[in-house]
Amino acid sequence: MNITKNDLKKVDEYTWKIPKSYRSDMRVPALVYATESMLDEILRDRSVEQLVNVATLPGIKKAAIVMPDAHEGYGFPIGGVAATLYPDGVISPGGIGYDINCGVRLLRSKLTLEELKPHLEKLSKHLFREIPSGVGHAGSLKLGMGKLDEVLSEGAHRLVKEGYGEEIDTHFIESYGVLKNADPSAVSDHAKKRGHDQLGTMGAGNHFVEIDRVDEIFDEKIAHAFGLSVNQIVVLIHTGSRGLGHQVATDYIRLMNQAMARYHISVPDRELACAPFSSEEGRNYFNAMAAAANFAFANRQMITYEIRKVWENILGGAGGKLSVLYDVAHNIAKVEEHTVNGRQEKVIVHRKGATRAFPPYHPELVGEYQKVGQPVIIPGSMGTASYVLVGTTKGKESFYSTCHGAGRRMSRHHAKKEIQGKQLLLNLEKEGIRIETGSVTDLSEEAPLAYKDIEDVVNVVDKIGLAKKVARLRPIVVVKG
Repeated sequence: MNITKNDLKKVDEYTWKIPKSYRSDMRVPALVYATESMLDEILRDRSVEQLVNVATLPGIKKAAIVMPDAHEGYGFPIGGVAATLYPDGVISPGGIGYDINCGVRLLRSKLTLEELKPHLEKLSKHLFREIPSGVGHAGSLKLGMGKLDEVLSEGAHRLVKEGYGEEIDTHFIESYGVLKNADPSAVSDHAKKRGHDQLGTMGAGNHFVEIDRVDEIFDEKIAHAFGLSVNQIVVLIHTGSRGLGHQVATDYIRLMNQAMARYHISVPDRELACAPFSSEEGRNYFNAMAAAANFAFANRQMITYEIRKVWENILGGAGGKLSVLYDVAHNIAKVEEHTVNGRQEKVIVHRKGATRAFPPYHPELVGEYQKVGQPVIIPGSMGTASYVLVGTTKGKESFYSTCHGAGRRMSRHHAKKEIQGKQLLLNLEKEGIRIETGSVTDLSEEAPLAYKDIEDVVNVVDKIGLAKKVARLRPIVVVKG
């Protein structure tokens, strides 16, 4: 049955609801955050139908939610948020995605655009040379199984211990750069083989390293707390757990499809394969997912090291230090406490293409951000702006979650047919954006036109109050696979 706009009830200007009565197997309503025109676009693919399917999961609480950057994904829509009751609700790998802990890290510099301009060409070429990118590309750090297990257990901390950063870096990472429940033995040898040489690599698709300029400040007080000012140069890293995370998802989706009958679980789409969190399969997946998430934190740490090395080689002492503002995941499951129907409950929050956005004074926030709230980093789509937001108390409506980017409006295949890579490169250079890429042809897959308007997406979450705009970043150099 195709879902139409008539099936959704308009709650307010930016909130749409599909009631629980829409389908007999729904356990909770489904909520879509979008403008009316965005909703028309979202309804063109299966993302709302997937959201209704998510609302059938055993143990799901309050609502199945999708953000304005929504598009069709594997089982869950991308932009989806779902919380299931701990410990007997289910955990679903499709609710985290194949790129476990795909996320972003923002580094601050003390330089302005004017100070950096003479070095941009050299800097961009050296960054492209130093940070391996593209499908299957290996990094300079090759890990034996013992060392890899240490990374899977300790995340970014292990990289710092090996000399690839400073302890202060981990202070500004979600969960301090390590999920403690990680169990390397829950990760298959095949997954480990895929990841052993991929630390410090970007991968392909929408992953990138960007040099950006702070273009506009929306909240001076919070920007000051985040160490941001107009015309400042920052560096944005967007990547995840590479082949290792992909294999963890593949392994456990297969396993859970076999296990569901044993737990008398039936789902409307086999891509929603799941198991009770308290089951052996559920626990093993959660621990393997945490290990893959730790690998991703370590990966962004290694890329930070590579960027700093290039920065220092080219700029010397004049470049100053690149410090971590924050590093946050947008494909992950976490056990958290939230208010559900007026009661504090422990839940398993699935965020797939959705960013955690804790408010001021949340106990998990570091001291530096306690009074203002958690930095939320929303990457753009090559040639468009990226944003820094901050978590708010109103975010409790969405389990303190917000959007994660612009969200695709065109498949990669369609984008390649519509957009010429060479022309796109010329257009971006005319706008003053240097692109370093291994494939000009594949560049079209990530063209701004293939994505929704980031300004519209961010304005929706800002107006609802799920997160608040702090600063806008404009790209100057984009390094891609």
